[in-house]
Amino acid sequence: MPDVSSPGPPAAKPVALVTGGGTGIGRAIGVALARDGYDLAIASRSAAHLGDGAAVLRAAGARVLEVPTDVRVPEQVDRMVETIRREYGRLDVLVNNAAGNFLAPAEKISPNGWRAVVGIVLDGTFFCSRAALPLLRESRAPSIVNIIASYAWMAGPGTAHSAAAKAGVLALTRTLAVEWARYGIRVNAVAPGPVRTDGTDHQLWVSEAVVAAVRDGVPLGRFGTPEEIAESVRFLVGPRASYITGQVLAVDGGQWLGKGVMDLLAAAFPSEPKGG
Repeated sequence: MPDVSSPGPPAAKPVALVTGGGTGIGRAIGVALARDGYDLAIASRSAAHLGDGAAVLRAAGARVLEVPTDVRVPEQVDRMVETIRREYGRLDVLVNNAAGNFLAPAEKISPNGWRAVVGIVLDGTFFCSRAALPLLRESRAPSIVNIIASYAWMAGPGTAHSAAAKAGVLALTRTLAVEWARYGIRVNAVAPGPVRTDGTDHQLWVSEAVVAAVRDGVPLGRFGTPEEIAESVRFLVGPRASYITGQVLAVDGGQWLGKGVMDLLAAAFPSEPKGG
């Protein structure tokens, strides 16, 4: 049973919960929010990831609460939110960043592989948002940001499980933005383009040929950084975005646009220098 003892006075600083906050993009988001004065709670299934991430975040000056949680399990999510309530007495920002992914043709994705990815991405986002609602309703400036991907509205060959899950999160983002507007809660999404982290190098960018092919499909000609994704989250949860809800911000170097329908410039001016 969860501890239902009364919390102390609410923390003086705003509090942000970042799922998958121990590594990669999640950790970069935590660092950015710490620099904006947030106390943090980070969640992960891995105690090692939590410990490593918390050390980085504390070095950035944040107070950090580590909460081991499998977001696929509603009871664990409820305990996570109760721990935040007990320790901080408030929650102002939820960043649903926890994810799972791997490259595979659709016909080779096993039922367990499908369930694992959809469970973390789609179920986890809903379970965390639902559990966080009572605390978010008490905040003066509550915000949820869901981390998705541009293939949520396009296509993700090799990632059918993740594409389906992210599409569900996109629909959930827009639906909750409308349903929970009456509570003053803004719900938005960020769609990162290709970003290199230890995790993505292991699961997605599995060879230099893959890296080169992906880079060639980005108009800006490079991978993004976790810090660039974090800055977009920082904007969406901040006061400059106070009238923005139900939106998706693609932070992808133009990847989802590709080369457009007809790349007439490349055909007409093949030797035109870049930036000329």
